Amino acid sequence: MINNELYTLRGFIEKSIKNSSIELRFVVDEIIQKEERSISEEELQRYELIQKKLELGSKDLETLIGDKMLKNEKVRVANIYGNNAIVQKDFAEGLDVSGQYFEIDDHSCNITSSTAIISKLYEISGMAYDIVALVRGGGDRQSMETFNNIQISELFIELNTVTVTAIGHAVDETLLDKLADKRFHLPHDYGAGLHAIAEKLSHERSNSRSLLIDEVKKDVSKQFSEQVKTLTEQLSKRNEEFQKLQESSVKQLQDTQKNFAEQEMQRKEEMESYKKEMHTLHERNMQSAINEKTATIQARLETLNQDNIRLNQELQSSKTDYIKIIFAFIQALVIGFILAKVL
Repeated sequence: MINNELYTLRGFIEKSIKNSSIELRFVVDEIIQKEERSISEEELQRYELIQKKLELGSKDLETLIGDKMLKNEKVRVANIYGNNAIVQKDFAEGLDVSGQYFEIDDHSCNITSSTAIISKLYEISGMAYDIVALVRGGGDRQSMETFNNIQISELFIELNTVTVTAIGHAVDETLLDKLADKRFHLPHDYGAGLHAIAEKLSHERSNSRSLLIDEVKKDVSKQFSEQVKTLTEQLSKRNEEFQKLQESSVKQLQDTQKNFAEQEMQRKEEMESYKKEMHTLHERNMQSAINEKTATIQARLETLNQDNIRLNQELQSSKTDYIKIIFAFIQALVIGFILAKVL
């Protein structure tokens, strides 16, 4: 079997239940015949683009606007008009006072030329817009064929922004209308649609803010009451603990004073004991010093006595020698004198 060809098949349908859902499956028994193709290649491409868009999923316009309003940021919008378009006023009238939530840039090109539209889409794709819209007030059916262009459609669904179309009357539905994230019939409807979304979200925000304030008040009151109760219990407990601490502190102070007095008395007794011991040691040391000095003096006296005896002996010995010398000298003089007389 060849892709994109039509076949007549014979078979049966099987039914099975899986994950709380009924699944139907066609089982082919026989290929009866191959049908002549009755669908053009372009129609198949359009079908494939629609299938691709379904797989990619649509970006939600209301969610985008809500997120921006919640962050107090303006929604950046790029509106693409024809070169000589006059529908900008219709869009502005529809948007009304909600323009304060949007930053809108107007871009123009030859909106009946697929090449011009593709070039413009490429140009604004890198400008970080939140919404890109093709806006036109309708026209003859032949000029609407531009919005069925495959290349424009392929580029349109690849944009990372929310895509919007407002390119014709209700009876004019193009391929881009089917592929857009949001479709409006007329430029005024487009502006009014943005206004309705912004107004709705603004009211919801105000209501939710009031409800939030009420809830916060209730929560604060409840929390305050609970905190007061908790603090009262804690204060009572702290007072009891403080009372016990005071009693304990008084007792500890008394015990400390008593212990201090006892220690003071003990230190005094120890000091008296130390004084007595020091006096005794002093007397012992004095007596020992006196005895030592006495022994030293006695030893010196003994030495002096021995030296004195030795000196006396030497002196006596010296005196005896002098007498002998004198006696011999006198004796010699006498003998000399006698001899002198005799001779």
